[in-house]
Amino acid sequence: MTGTGTDLIVVSAVCVYNHHGQLLTVRKRGTEKFMHPGGKPESGETAAEAASRELLEEVGIDVAPKRLELLGVWLAVAANEAATNIEATVFTAPGRWEAHPSAEIAEIRWLDLDAPLPTDLAPLLTDHVLPALTSPK
Repeated sequence: MTGTGTDLIVVSAVCVYNHHGQLLTVRKRGTEKFMHPGGKPESGETAAEAASRELLEEVGIDVAPKRLELLGVWLAVAANEAATNIEATVFTAPGRWEAHPSAEIAEIRWLDLDAPLPTDLAPLLTDHVLPALTSPK
């Protein structure tokens, strides 16, 4: 379901797991919602190139764009912008990783997908990505 906003932001995001199988989420400075690492493509970038660049800039994880695997493309309510929707291309990164907050990231948090989820997650994550990750392949 999309929001009632009139603005649309195009973003790329990446699902990353640690050695315990937990999913990485980040909270950007000045915001309350946790989401995937990612952001807006720069001019001329593909969705995978943007996802790769943002992953490195935000949490220090270096994965080549061609190694990212497409999970899906969804429309969702933007977590931190009023009256705005996002069109998100979401990838998964192969392997297991460690991360550290960089750039505009204030905090990282690893989610145990088998535990109750916190209430401060972005709509893209709760409405689209988590169901896609937990559904049978």
